[in-house]
Amino acid sequence: MSLNNLLNQFLGSTPSSASDNQGQSQGLSQTLSGLASNIPGGLAGGAAAGGIMALLMSNKSARKYAGTAAKYGGAAILGGLAFKAYKNWQNNDPAASQQASTSQVAASSEETFHQQAIEHSTESENEFEMNIIKAMIAAARADGHIDAQEQQSIFQAVEKMQLSAEDKAIVFDSLQKDIPVKELAHGISTMELKAEIYLASCLVIDPDHPAEREHLDKLGAELALPRELLQQLELQAHQAYAEAA
Repeated sequence: MSLNNLLNQFLGSTPSSASDNQGQSQGLSQTLSGLASNIPGGLAGGAAAGGIMALLMSNKSARKYAGTAAKYGGAAILGGLAFKAYKNWQNNDPAASQQASTSQVAASSEETFHQQAIEHSTESENEFEMNIIKAMIAAARADGHIDAQEQQSIFQAVEKMQLSAEDKAIVFDSLQKDIPVKELAHGISTMELKAEIYLASCLVIDPDHPAEREHLDKLGAELALPRELLQQLELQAHQAYAEAA
């Protein structure tokens, strides 16, 4: 089974449920459809990450966003939003283009953004997928809102997914411990992949909550991303939620 199929399985997405929400999220749907249409389906953490995202999101707009992401491929949408933030940063900051050119990869399009970053990374695709998942879990745990019942729901959902026993063990272990931001940033060797890790965290967090804001600040510092790029990534997450509301 492909990772994109896992996303739909994990979210419980069906054609009928998607149509039920079509009117509520039409604006976001149009945006995400255009964003995802030119992006390969295996980008940015795969469907396993997209599925877990839905269970971790705590507010109504975020869950609506996750449901729409399931329809178009949450992995592609995450990569597309990260690419948009990355290009906005380059276009708005005269020093950004020079800084980006010193990265191991300079993505020229949505289609190449993630692929080139993985090719130049020391991580494999699967390793990065699991880092995306761990980053989202760590962000969701920042304010302690994953209670025992929610944790059990995630355990049951992951158990039904066609993940390897090793990957399931990583998810289960991550749900039960605090993950240092140093661990999340370790081994992420390209600016593009760092941007995806940070954006994935933004999508399951409330930056106005002090504990969650502190988590994002620590993660951004550990990833050593430019402040202006971090702001663009947070803006993309905020705009996605605003359109889903």
